Amino acid sequence: MGRTLLEVKHLKKYFNVPAGVLHAVDDVSFTIEEGKTLGIVGESGCGKSTTGRAILRLIEPTSGEVIFNGIDVAKLNKKEMREMRKEMQLIFQDPFSSLNPRKTVAETIEEPLILSKMIPDKEKRFIRVLELMDRVGLAERLVNTYPHELDGGRRQRIGIARALALDPKFIVCDEPVSALDVSIQAQILNLMKKIQKEMGITYIFITHDLSVVNHFSDDIAVMYLGRLVEKAPAEELFQSPLHPYTKALLSAIPVPRIHNRPERMLLKGEITSPVNPKPICRFANRCSLAKEICSSEEPELLEVSPGHFVACHCCK
Repeated sequence: MGRTLLEVKHLKKYFNVPAGVLHAVDDVSFTIEEGKTLGIVGESGCGKSTTGRAILRLIEPTSGEVIFNGIDVAKLNKKEMREMRKEMQLIFQDPFSSLNPRKTVAETIEEPLILSKMIPDKEKRFIRVLELMDRVGLAERLVNTYPHELDGGRRQRIGIARALALDPKFIVCDEPVSALDVSIQAQILNLMKKIQKEMGITYIFITHDLSVVNHFSDDIAVMYLGRLVEKAPAEELFQSPLHPYTKALLSAIPVPRIHNRPERMLLKGEITSPVNPKPICRFANRCSLAKEICSSEEPELLEVSPGHFVACHCCK
C-alpha cells in the first residue's frame, strides 16, 4: 500500500431549506493513496459534487475532518487555506462557463500565478504559461485567443492547465468530460492520465458515466442520497458488486451487442427524501431485497473483504 494523501472522516454538509434540513452529504468517510484516483459515481443529486467542493472548502462542511497530507483542512483559517489551495485544485464540469470570456488563454492560465505571487517576474510567468500550454496540448499560437474562439476540448485543456499552474498534489475533477463529445472525452482522459503519471497527482474523479470511471479510476465509491453505499477497487466493483444500487447502475451501462445482453435492473418505488431523513436505509423503498431491518436501522459502511466496503443489511 502507498502513502495516504487524503483522509475524509465523517464529512457532512447540510443545507437549510423551507421544508427542513437537506442532508446533501451525510457521514462520508474514505481515504485516497498518493498518485491514485478515486472515482465517485451516482445519479444526479446524490452529493458527488458537494462532497468534492466540501473537501476543497469551496463550500464549508457542516462537520467532519478532511486530513490532507497530515493537516486537517477543515480547521485552517483563511490565510492558511489560501496557502493550502496551491496543493488542492479543481477542474470544472463546463469548460465554457468556468472560463472568463474577457481573458485570453495566456491570461487565464497566468491568473493563479499572479494571485499566489509564486512567480513575480512577468517574463518568467509567460514562460511558465507556455510550458503549461505545451503540457496540456495547446499550441503556442493560441496564447491570445479567447474561449469563444475555441472548441470544448481546447477550453477544457485551458481549465486543466490553470489547475496545474501551481503544481498541486491533489485535483478534484468534477465531471470534466461530461460536456464534451465522445471522441474528445477520450483525448482529455488520456491527457489527464499522462499528467498523473508524470506529476504523481492524486485525483477525485466525479462522474455519472460508469464506463468512463471504470477505465480511469483505481477505486470507485458509489453514493446514494448523500451516503456512501459501496467502495471497492474498480475491477472488483465491476466484477463483484454487492449493493443492489451498484448492481442497478452497472446494469444500465450500454452493451454494444444485440444477443446475450445482460438483464437490466429497473428500480421502482419512491425515492426517499434527503430532507430530514429518518435513520433508515435510504435505498429501502427501491430495493427488491429490503428486509424489515432496512426500515428501522441505517446500515453502516463495513469492510466485507480487503478494500471492499458496503453499507447494506441484505447483501453481506
